[in-house]
Amino acid sequence: MGPGEVGLASWYGEPHHGQPTASGEIYDMTRLTAAHRTLPLGTRLRVVNLENGRVVRVRVNDRGPYVDGRIVDLSREAARALDMEQRGVAPVRIEVIASR
Repeated sequence: MGPGEVGLASWYGEPHHGQPTASGEIYDMTRLTAAHRTLPLGTRLRVVNLENGRVVRVRVNDRGPYVDGRIVDLSREAARALDMEQRGVAPVRIEVIASR
């Protein structure tokens, strides 16, 4: 992934809350975390909602999303921070802040 990958973000919540993530930690939808297909677990991202300019910083602790056309799956708390919880998806730009 180059700097500034652009695409659709979605979020995941209840069915996964309390379940193990790919990193081995327990998924907590109230934390600022994300799932990405290829970035190293532990990578910190800056996610910008391209519709409203809201920004959130998250840590990759899981794999996904598993829906074509989506580049990142966010925790419910991250989706709230971006004001995309109701809609479910939003166009975003993700930037690596720090990688493991």
